[in-house]
Amino acid sequence: MMDATKKGGNMGTRLYVGNISFKATEADLRNLFSKTGEVVSVKLIKDSATGKMRGFGFVEMATKEDANNAIAKLNGNSFMNRNIIVNEAKPRERRERERTRRRGTGTREGNR
Repeated sequence: MMDATKKGGNMGTRLYVGNISFKATEADLRNLFSKTGEVVSVKLIKDSATGKMRGFGFVEMATKEDANNAIAKLNGNSFMNRNIIVNEAKPRERRERERTRRRGTGTREGNR
């Protein structure tokens, strides 16, 4: 079944990881998740205004099986003194703020 996934061009399974310690690094998460399967990428989310960690991120696992294994082994477990949340990430939806910004309100000069 894994071969069929790779032939189909599936880029892996993206996981949402929440309640992450603000001291954690992407390397820390990669190390943790690599114990459950092949990690493709790790992204911790930072506040765009302050640059500080927001306490969540995303880990992409190579296969659905690796992702399911990570969820089963890590969800609710302690990592750096916090019980992390691990589940399959939902598809990204455009946020209302982004839609408003792209549409423009026409109230500023230069938006004409």
